Amino acid sequence: MTSPEPAAELFPAADEAPALHRLRTRLAADADAAGLLDLAYRTVDSPVGSLLLVATERGLVRVAFAGEDHDAVLAALATRISPRVLHAPARLDQPARELAEYFAGQRQTFTVPVDLRLSSGFRRQVLDRMREIAYGRTASYRGLAVAAGSPRAVRAVGSACATNPLPVVIPCHRVLRSDGTLGGYLGGLAAKTVLLELESAGTAA
Repeated sequence: MTSPEPAAELFPAADEAPALHRLRTRLAADADAAGLLDLAYRTVDSPVGSLLLVATERGLVRVAFAGEDHDAVLAALATRISPRVLHAPARLDQPARELAEYFAGQRQTFTVPVDLRLSSGFRRQVLDRMREIAYGRTASYRGLAVAAGSPRAVRAVGSACATNPLPVVIPCHRVLRSDGTLGGYLGGLAAKTVLLELESAGTAA
């Protein structure tokens, strides 16, 4: 693991033989135990499509929708954080479990540790304020700009939402235009609608 693998080779085949699967699992465990695993990843199915989950030793660092191209996301992380990337699902058991509970309507907040090194400056401030928007509630881009201390930075808030490294977990889907329309969303407007309807149903129950 001294150089980045082609991202397409990082994903195990769906029909992977049991022996190869066990070998990959042992390799991941040994690498983690030896401190050689900087980025662990796995994918999970969800109502908004396949989600790529990536974690450092600090916590969950990236959630990516299928439309972002999981291979491209892993390649970018290998360049930006570390080339020591491995399919190691065990490190992501807690995020996977919390996301499953969220999509089942059984969880309203995430407690999984997060690593926000991919966001800095004003965008990081916006993410911090975004995490304060409660489940089932929404805020406007303008309102979030005010909360972040820069009332005129509405466009920058939109940019922070569009580059949120942890969608769903950090709820940029709860940020709408001032007129109540959806605005944009990294995972697509259909996914944003699914998330908002899920939370609306959860608060109405």
